[in-house]
Amino acid sequence: MINRSRRSLFTRQQSPQLQRLPWIKDENTFTDQCQRCNACIYGCQTNIIVKGDGGFPVVDFHHGEGECSFCYQCATVCPEPLFELQHQSPWAQVAIINSSCMAVNNIECRSCGDQCEIQAIRFALQIGKVAQPVINSADCSGCGGCISGCPVAAIEMITP
Repeated sequence: MINRSRRSLFTRQQSPQLQRLPWIKDENTFTDQCQRCNACIYGCQTNIIVKGDGGFPVVDFHHGEGECSFCYQCATVCPEPLFELQHQSPWAQVAIINSSCMAVNNIECRSCGDQCEIQAIRFALQIGKVAQPVINSADCSGCGGCISGCPVAAIEMITP
């Protein structure tokens, strides 16, 4: 069993929360039972699953096609019981836009909205400014498509 809290003693700053695969039951089950066999990495249709810290698989939206298609292939090929059933929600994460966003800084950009197939990102018109991005969290699936499309890395996933 890996105790991640002890690792923080050896780092100067806390690393951001790792982006786990969709449908993972919980962090403890994952770190206790994942054999790091890479089956999920090879099975990912969009190639967004990569080796992370300690060889554990993580989702990297800057890799491969840059978004999760929710194909469930990572769970299907996994030899361990790490995943919830496919009919359940894959994860609770949603996208947020930080202050480095070009539109927030009054530079026309709608890259994230163009990448969002479900149109969870819309742009509100502003007087004297460029249209501002607005994410409808209820519509956001957390697929990550908007992340790879952002030219200034202003979008990140959070679990509300």
